[in-house]
Parts: sequence; structure tokens; C-alpha cells
Amino acid sequence: MSLIGNSSQADDLVQDCIERALRQSSQLRELPRIAGWLRRILYNLYIDDLRRNRAKGKEEDVDEFADHLELSVSAADRDVVRDLSKAMSQLSVEHREILLLVSVEELNYREIAEELGIPQGTVMSRLARARERLRSIMQGAGADAVALRPISKEIQ
Repeated sequence: MSLIGNSSQADDLVQDCIERALRQSSQLRELPRIAGWLRRILYNLYIDDLRRNRAKGKEEDVDEFADHLELSVSAADRDVVRDLSKAMSQLSVEHREILLLVSVEELNYREIAEELGIPQGTVMSRLARARERLRSIMQGAGADAVALRPISKEIQ
């Protein structure tokens, strides 16, 4: 849900992930690494979907507004949740992924480095940049920088 921002699409993505994992179960070499293996499948499916949808353009379904995170919290917290959700959607895929792995999945730097196949130093610097970018957007200073942000290599 945090990656896509829509519970219906998130359910579809998880379903696709499970189907692919079952089809490719012979590729899982170490059972203790199943969580990372599943997250990698999920992430790759997400990127594939981004590439497919990029050519189509933005499409909005009115029913999808019922699943917005900011609509499911109390009125007092609604603005904060809406702002955070909007700010997260402005981050690059790499920054969003690293923030989710640290804060939601609660993985440490070594585990993230292994899962993403990048050096631990890259994890730390990417996380620092992601936090700074999120802070900048949340403080309202990131509006101009968003337009100048380069497109992620993975979705080009």
C-alpha cells in the first residue's frame, strides 16, 4: 500500500507476486531469505507496472478515492497523513523503497544492502538523501526541486 498508494492496486500487486513466487519457487535457494526474495519480486512487478502505465498516461478511477490513506484516519490527523502520502509519492522509486525497507520492514543496513544488491555505504547515503528529500518536501521547500528531479534509471 505504501509503495503504490492504493489498496486495490496493492492487493493486485501482492496477488501477482504470490503467483510469480509460486511459479518460480525453484529459484528460492535459502528459505530464511524468503521475505527479501518476495519483496524483490514485488518490487520488480511494481517497476514493470510503472513502465507499462507510463506509456498510457495517468488514469483516475473515482472508486479508488475511497482507498486513500488520508480518508481513513481521524480528521485531526488527516492533513499530516495526506501531506506525508503526497510527499512520499514525489520521491523517486529508490528513495521510497529505501525508506519503506527501513521504517516499515525495519531492516538494518546490511539486510537492505543484501536484498538490493548494493553496498552498505550506498544504502546509508541513499537513506540520508531520501530523508532529506522527504524533509524538504514536507517543509514545502521541495516544490521546485521536484520538477528538476531526474527520472529514476529503473523506470526509464
